[in-house]
Amino acid sequence: MIFMSTNQEKAIRTTYFSIAGNTALALIKGLAGVFGNSYALIADAIESTTDIFSSLFVLFGLKYASRPADKNHPYGHGRIESLITFVVVAFLVTSATVIAYESVQNIQTPHEIPEPWTLLVLGGIILWKEVSYQVVVRKSKETNSSALKADAWHHRSDAITSIMAFIGIALALFFGEGYEAADDWAALFASAFILYNSYLIFRPALGEFMDEHLYDDLIKEIREASHQVDGIRGTEKCLIRKNGFMYHVDLHAIVDGAISVKEGHDLAHRLKDALVEKISNLGQVLIHIEPDHEEEVITD
Repeated sequence: MIFMSTNQEKAIRTTYFSIAGNTALALIKGLAGVFGNSYALIADAIESTTDIFSSLFVLFGLKYASRPADKNHPYGHGRIESLITFVVVAFLVTSATVIAYESVQNIQTPHEIPEPWTLLVLGGIILWKEVSYQVVVRKSKETNSSALKADAWHHRSDAITSIMAFIGIALALFFGEGYEAADDWAALFASAFILYNSYLIFRPALGEFMDEHLYDDLIKEIREASHQVDGIRGTEKCLIRKNGFMYHVDLHAIVDGAISVKEGHDLAHRLKDALVEKISNLGQVLIHIEPDHEEEVITD
């Protein structure tokens, strides 16, 4: 049985929102591009289609990450979130490459000026995609989901390509004959922007996958919470790694060197319970007890 936290449920609901929105927009853009003589809109439709598949991968990853820890995966299945982020980036790179290639082909091929009404379609799309980005990126921050953050940037990239298409079509309509390819140049520029965003998404996901040190704020919060537990005199090493929605912590806590092993054991449990209670999204917390080195050891 799969038990999902509140954050996981939020992330999954948000992904359904992305899938529904991208499906509707892919159809609208594709039809408007074909009947409105705009490759920039067709390119937009291509990206929205890849967004559908990438969102489906995100949905699969989030559901798989919800599986509880087991014998073969003692830290849970959350690491798949980073892998799914890599898949989403691959979709972005693929769509950017296709858009760039087709843009170059269309620039070299004479075609008609896009229809004026395509600007109205694009205006509505831009507003919707920016709203979608704001919704999804807010949920990604609430849930600490890198896959959802990548999905949010799909919406932002889509908004940018739509803005480029809007500018290109507007230029073609304003200047008239000889500027039919303006929207193709806009699509080409948008593909470069998509590639740049792909790197911005890929880099932090890679750091998360490689257990890079990225959590100074959380470490500070853990140290402050530890000092509030009676018997804890300080903290030394604090190592954190993110696995899906959860943060696993290795913490060295300084205690009175004269206490018994059992007292140290009990104190470690109290510290662990306090941290899990005060700080959300903590997974496994390993406490290593260190004696206070400032004390002198008295022997008979």
